[in-house]
Amino acid sequence: MPEDDYKWLFRKAPVMATSISEAGLYLDVNDAFVERLGYPRDDVIGRPPTDFMTARSAHRVVQDYRPALRRTGRLNNKPVSFVAHDGEIVDCNTNAIVEHDPSGAYLSSIALYIEAGDEARADFRYRTLYRKMPAMLHTLNADGRVITVTDHWLRKLGYEREDVIGRPITDFYSAADRARFASDQALRAKVAKGDFSNLERQMLTSSGKTLDIVMSAISHRDARGRVDRLLVASKDVTERNRAERSLRGTLAENARLREELERERDYLREEVSVAMNFGRIVGNSPALKRMLRRVEAVADTPASVLVLGESGVGKELVAHAIHGQSPRSDGPLVKVNCASIPKELFESEFFGHVKGAFTGAQRDRVGRFQLADGGTLFLDEVGEIPLELQGKLLRVLQESEFERIGDDVTRSVDVRVIAATNRNLEREIVAGRFREDLFYRLSVFPVEVPPLRERHEDIVPLAQHFLEQTCKDFGREVLKLTKAQADLLERYAWPGNIRELKNVIERAVILSPGKQLRLDLSMPEAAEQSTAADAVPAADDRILTEAEVRDFLRRNVERALERAGGRVSGKGGAAELLGVRPTTLADRIRAYGIGKRSTG
Repeated sequence: MPEDDYKWLFRKAPVMATSISEAGLYLDVNDAFVERLGYPRDDVIGRPPTDFMTARSAHRVVQDYRPALRRTGRLNNKPVSFVAHDGEIVDCNTNAIVEHDPSGAYLSSIALYIEAGDEARADFRYRTLYRKMPAMLHTLNADGRVITVTDHWLRKLGYEREDVIGRPITDFYSAADRARFASDQALRAKVAKGDFSNLERQMLTSSGKTLDIVMSAISHRDARGRVDRLLVASKDVTERNRAERSLRGTLAENARLREELERERDYLREEVSVAMNFGRIVGNSPALKRMLRRVEAVADTPASVLVLGESGVGKELVAHAIHGQSPRSDGPLVKVNCASIPKELFESEFFGHVKGAFTGAQRDRVGRFQLADGGTLFLDEVGEIPLELQGKLLRVLQESEFERIGDDVTRSVDVRVIAATNRNLEREIVAGRFREDLFYRLSVFPVEVPPLRERHEDIVPLAQHFLEQTCKDFGREVLKLTKAQADLLERYAWPGNIRELKNVIERAVILSPGKQLRLDLSMPEAAEQSTAADAVPAADDRILTEAEVRDFLRRNVERALERAGGRVSGKGGAAELLGVRPTTLADRIRAYGIGKRSTG
């Protein structure tokens, strides 16, 4: 037979076959040998068979089998145990024969290795199938050491088979999980318990990466019922757990932001309520009734409202009344004082920002438009918004959409806008300080709040209302207005309007230690006005009209400012000359329309 044909038959033989030199080294091994033991052919050729056997079998080969083979030229059914590449012990029966050349010289010996019985061959096929399964499987012996693992297990953790077989499974656990098994006895005790389900562990890859693993196991027991093998199936849930943690974090952040939003809404509602001068409109004058009819007419509609009026007339209270009578009354009423917002924070205040959007943005911020969603946004002092920022406000009012700073998500809001100002916005438009399109967007329905001097009949009821509420808030017994005090209040022009009246009453309560209200101590300016009115020269002793008294007082303020060199406050200032508080004089200057002067 040609040598190539012989070699092909040798390599393809259905049993493990080897060719051994006279020196006792492998000359060749067939495919079955390579496949069963797992060693590459090149790693075997040139090495003695004893390198691949258990110590006991190697001793037998050297001491018994090799001498017998040389002596008789044949071996029959001699037991030998190989150690496979993955550490598995393969028990075989060996048959060998010596080949000689025609001259009788030693050529080689041919050894055939047959695993012990059909069960062993079936077990080999089972092991091959086991390793190829696309799942993370490993099998432990009674000591908790790895007998075999699937290829998928090795790929997942990044190990070679020889790095794993024979080692305790705890060698591949994280430090925290390894600490659960302080001794080999603890590991054996865990294996001895047998089956388990959905056991969570953390395992380490060869690169040190931590994987979250869920394990379930079924046990094999020996004739005495003791666990001798444990087949463990593992599932990598690292990404799932990471996604769940991320989702929990997102939900927690959403809950935190929702709670923050609700707290801020509550705060802003309280802020508006406190600013509303005890929360209700008091009075029965014709001017007030006209205004209330307009409030009632517009409240039930979604129209934007522009509340106009001098400083201190109660524009916020009117906004509160419109909101309270509207279908949005269960929603928030959120106030923005446009005059108090710095240019650089305008967008953040109105629309909000995300964390890191700019220097100082340490966390997400909810803007006032989002806070007012489903309710009413009250833009106080809207005339103070810088011209370059008015376009951004107009866009949101037109489209009901906005983006937070640093965010690319467009948010829709359902907000009704009520604006208020003490400026003449039409003059501001002519002067180029207010956008005409924004004015028309805001003033769909203007409501003008009359000044207190046009609500003569309401002065005393308002004063009594403030007096009762202030006494209650200050923990004082309720004081009463006398007829003289009521007359004094009615004669005064109230340039600071309702705000000034409320301040006067509060000061009077503070300055009244007994049961009598000392109004004279809280409003010396009213006495001054009364005296000034009596001192107005009149040739015919006629009664002066309110307008004439007001004109006289305006000229009196102008003379005081002129004498004080334009200074309102400080020693020698106009306020000191008139005997009034600087804030009261500032309100009068605005009310009388006196031009701006130095306040040094």
